[in-house]
Amino acid sequence: MLFDLPLAELRVYKPQREEPDDFDSFWADTLTEVRSHPLEARFEPVDAGLSSIDVFDLTFAGFGGQPIKGWFLAPSNPASSPFAKDGRLPCVVEYIGYGGGRGRPIDWLLPPSAGYAHLVMDVRGQGSTWRAGDTPDPESSAAGGQFPGYVTRGILDPATYYYRRLMADAVRAVEAARSHPLVDPRRVAVNGGSQGGGLALAVAGLMPDLLLTLTDVPFMCHWRRATEITDCDPYHEIVRFCKVHRDQAQRVFTTLSYFDGVNFAARAKAPALFSVALMDQISPPSTVFAAYNHYAGPKQIVVYPFNGHEGGETIHSEVKLRRLAEVARV
Repeated sequence: MLFDLPLAELRVYKPQREEPDDFDSFWADTLTEVRSHPLEARFEPVDAGLSSIDVFDLTFAGFGGQPIKGWFLAPSNPASSPFAKDGRLPCVVEYIGYGGGRGRPIDWLLPPSAGYAHLVMDVRGQGSTWRAGDTPDPESSAAGGQFPGYVTRGILDPATYYYRRLMADAVRAVEAARSHPLVDPRRVAVNGGSQGGGLALAVAGLMPDLLLTLTDVPFMCHWRRATEITDCDPYHEIVRFCKVHRDQAQRVFTTLSYFDGVNFAARAKAPALFSVALMDQISPPSTVFAAYNHYAGPKQIVVYPFNGHEGGETIHSEVKLRRLAEVARV
């Protein structure tokens, strides 16, 4: 059902941002610490049984210098790509939804089939819900405990919060892509849905020189409203945590303000294509529009009125490919 605001109100919904005074310094310090570790991106060839796409098993240093896995795929004949320029290709950096991992290379054939390089970042500590992952989270112990899932892990302090590590990994994934000799570092786009869409927004806010931000039904936006209007996980994990830790609710939302897609959107400069589904109870439409309406760069949003969290699926994949081609040829 259409449980959120009417579309006309969603299009102008721009709530006041809940942003800590030290938001920028917190992230500057985080990325300085992360970059103090050598990136050490390694691309090891893998025989995935594909005749027209080359596959590499990727490892790079993420938060704390800890190894993050991924896949890197590219056309076997890069010169045949309509987007090749000076022997290099644009690259799509992909972030994965909640609970998923990097899976297998054949899960990620669309961008390289369209002529792009494609880096898929594994998700630390996840990958046992709907697609397998290969990256542990060495810092998974959380003071104060957590509700089962990931979204309350370390939530009582922004320094220990799980998404600090994951968002830092996501920035390093772009840097890993740019380190590959086949990739044009000026033409790197970020892409993801749900949790992956939230990570794409975070990276767009932290790295101003991206080619394009593709964010579908993004999670991690307008946290407080989301927890107040939906009973669906992952947001409801926060509700159940606060139900037990009654005296810590304000501390929880203070932490979350450092990781809110609305605050990252207000700093993002790259062109962006959003998607939203009006029957989505996992990423409620008003939370997506809150990020979209605060997004500082050029932007478009595609609305799917009768869809839930699946969004536009393959139809929207075609929309994204067309938008990506527009900017990749520049």
